[in-house]
Amino acid sequence: MNSKTNLSKLFPMIKTKEQILEEINSNDTLREKFETWSEDQKEDFLSICTGSKGVKMLYDCYFKEILNPEYTPERLSALLSIIIGKKVTVKYQLPNDNTRIGDELSLVITDIVVELEDGTLANIEVQKLGYAFTGERASCYSADLLLRQYKRVRDALKKNFSYKNIAPVYTIVFLESSPKPFKDYKDIFIHKFSAVSDSGLELNMLQNYVFIPVDIFLEKLHNSGIQSELDAWLTFIGCDEPEFIIKLIEKYPFFKAMYQDLYNMCLNTERMMNMFSEELRILDRNTVKYMIDELQEELDDTKTQLSDTKSQLTDAQKLLSDANSQLLDKEATIAKLQEELQKYQSK
Repeated sequence: MNSKTNLSKLFPMIKTKEQILEEINSNDTLREKFETWSEDQKEDFLSICTGSKGVKMLYDCYFKEILNPEYTPERLSALLSIIIGKKVTVKYQLPNDNTRIGDELSLVITDIVVELEDGTLANIEVQKLGYAFTGERASCYSADLLLRQYKRVRDALKKNFSYKNIAPVYTIVFLESSPKPFKDYKDIFIHKFSAVSDSGLELNMLQNYVFIPVDIFLEKLHNSGIQSELDAWLTFIGCDEPEFIIKLIEKYPFFKAMYQDLYNMCLNTERMMNMFSEELRILDRNTVKYMIDELQEELDDTKTQLSDTKSQLTDAQKLLSDANSQLLDKEATIAKLQEELQKYQSK
């Protein structure tokens, strides 16, 4: 029994490849769009829509549709509760802020800012590519998130405002392709950061970070399978292999409804093609940005190495100059002594 048959039995509404191609070829607009894709892209699209490959939630359109805090807040609440480590309830999604730091240049595919029941803010980002300067970027996003909350709470409370009204913020980043530093931690697929003192003093520092390298999790999944609810969520988010999707649904039936929604979306071929085209456009843009960042990091490293070499050369030149100066002094001393010696010899 092949993978497609397995998923078709679980989700009978899934179309066949022949049905989808017939629909595309019967519509001039869809056919023209389809022909602009590479053979690999065509195959990827058909594999998703026919169920021969699962749907990756790391695609922006699927993530926002299936985990929409407006329509199905309980789904995002469950995911955040597992990640943060305490029960949370998503209250609503905050509107996008056009002044957000680096919005037009970031490598973020999905960026959802939600407020939890207790006032805590969470910024969920999905990145298909690992980016350079991961910590620096996340720090800027977190600072931006905290400032947005500060302004909103201050404006709402006015004279009654107090800093105690500011709630913690969480920046949660899913990385489909994790940057180099994460590769050194091959057995760890969730990294949490928060400010702590070196003295043991406890203060209510508000900024928290969670980085989830999904590619590293998938290696663990292939070796150990689904062992926890966190594993289940990360399988849903990052794995497109039917074998694991079936095991996930068997062990955690909660996810079947979400896959049902995904495959209902696949019934609308035109909509799916438009979504897929947008994903390709975003990925192309971000690939270029990622390459620029990588080259910039390499250039910075080269400049640093050149500067160090120049510094070493300068030091060497100074040592050489000092040695040369000492040599001249010694030659002068020898000449003077020789002159004195000649005086004694002439007497």
